[in-house]
Amino acid sequence: MQITSTALSLTVDDTAASAAFLAKHFGFEEVAAADGFVSLAREGAPNVIFLKRGTEVLPEGFRDERAAGVIVAFTVDDLPAAYEHLRAEGVSITMELRVEPWGERLFQVTDPNGVTVQLVDWVTPA
Repeated sequence: MQITSTALSLTVDDTAASAAFLAKHFGFEEVAAADGFVSLAREGAPNVIFLKRGTEVLPEGFRDERAAGVIVAFTVDDLPAAYEHLRAEGVSITMELRVEPWGERLFQVTDPNGVTVQLVDWVTPA
């Protein structure tokens, strides 16, 4: 089997709000949309799909669930610059910039539907 592409599919209440957040702040572009569905793409990142909660394409037992406990993580080449850029755009930083003991440097923001977006780079552990 050869995997030819990757997509994350997240269930939210307002697909347009989450799509606009990724487009404005992370450079994603809408590639497809229909009632209750938006697909976004960006070079170098997996596609991100937002499905409206309750839509029939979701398995019956999960239709009313929201994306929860999920972190969409993007590794970036200049994390401090990304942090300052998002802060300057007025994006609420929901986890401040920090360095983990294993060398991961990160911060988190949250989209209008509560989806956590984490930006990461790697530093040499102390």
